[in-house]
Amino acid sequence: MKDGQLAIGIAGLGTVGKQVAQAILNGALPGVVLSHVVVRDTAIDRGLDLAGVQVGTDLQELVAPDNSIDLVVELIGGENGPALDLVKSALSSGKSVVTANKAMLARHSIELATLADEKNQILAFEAAVAGGIPIIKTIREALAGNKVTRLSGILNGTCNFILSKMAETGGAFEEILAQAQSLGYAEADPSFDIEGIDAAQKLTLLAGLAFGITPDLTSVSLRGITDITARDISASSDFKCSIRLIAKAESMDGNANLWVGPALLRRSHPLYAIDGVTNAVVISAEPVGELMLQGPGAGGGATASAVLGDIADIAGGFGRSLFSQPVQTLVKAHSENAQLVSAWYLRFLLADTAGSMASVTQILAKNGVSIEEAIQRAPNVGETHLPVVFITHVTAESAVIKAIDEVKELSGIAADVLCLPVFTE
Repeated sequence: MKDGQLAIGIAGLGTVGKQVAQAILNGALPGVVLSHVVVRDTAIDRGLDLAGVQVGTDLQELVAPDNSIDLVVELIGGENGPALDLVKSALSSGKSVVTANKAMLARHSIELATLADEKNQILAFEAAVAGGIPIIKTIREALAGNKVTRLSGILNGTCNFILSKMAETGGAFEEILAQAQSLGYAEADPSFDIEGIDAAQKLTLLAGLAFGITPDLTSVSLRGITDITARDISASSDFKCSIRLIAKAESMDGNANLWVGPALLRRSHPLYAIDGVTNAVVISAEPVGELMLQGPGAGGGATASAVLGDIADIAGGFGRSLFSQPVQTLVKAHSENAQLVSAWYLRFLLADTAGSMASVTQILAKNGVSIEEAIQRAPNVGETHLPVVFITHVTAESAVIKAIDEVKELSGIAADVLCLPVFTE
């Protein structure tokens, strides 16, 4: 810092970068000045008065040893490539970094955190998880001294928009996905969101902070929402439930179990009514108990707000290491034998023949899976199978999977099966 001012260099002036730059230029952060920006095309008019700011196209300008930059803000994205190279170069050259890049951190957080510690620099990433919700600050600072035992959240606004809109309109998955794409909530290739990968990456970072485990995407039991149909949405409503993509992490007996997938939520669940692109996280910790954070999970304003908060912390001397503990003390998540124990939503399309329902219920009973509620509907025009849905009593996941596997072996009985957990809290 020179003359008590923190000089900022921003990589990327897209929706988020533009709002961050504008806030700094407007004096929103006293003692912080915008020194450099790097963009792909300097000829584009971005509606900013950048007089006195060095504007270029070479990312190396931000990490040159002879420039005045104290802090690099990485907003170009990408798991590898230029973003990763920039962050590594910035830390190596003695510059702290603020990033919104969850994909890069989920893959390279150990390497980057180690480098930051070695160079005595800060790597801040509030904007990488849950948009404008200050979840990183809450776990790392507000809950310091607490023992976090469980995290449960809606961490992907695209999936939440699709599922809540399907419930609101009765539309099919493909129809609502197309609407999400037209509104800019989903990418042209939405697989990263709808297959649960985005939520899983965020969950590994939160679990790393909360439980002291190494972020590892392979440790997450992962499932997306592509199998959810309008029929499932309707049935969940009949059961007085909603369907949401849930990211869940629990620490039990030294094990950390990480799970991402669609689930039915009872009305008693705090995430039951979270609609649209909103994100929310429920934290259980001792001694505080349970608390919930909710807010915009996507969009330029939410992400820019989180970036600005990180910059303000560093400017004020409040920056912390990525995991709030030495990287070498992190441990690998041990969840090989983890399984959910819950009630279950089971959807079958059964052959419209005598005895098909009885065959299925007998197999469920034989495996210790008892039925709490059931709904049977008439088939749609042209269908030869009857839609039948059950809610079971609380049962171990292994018993349910074994029963379903046996049902699938019944020739001609079941055309389609869906199994989702039912959460009450």
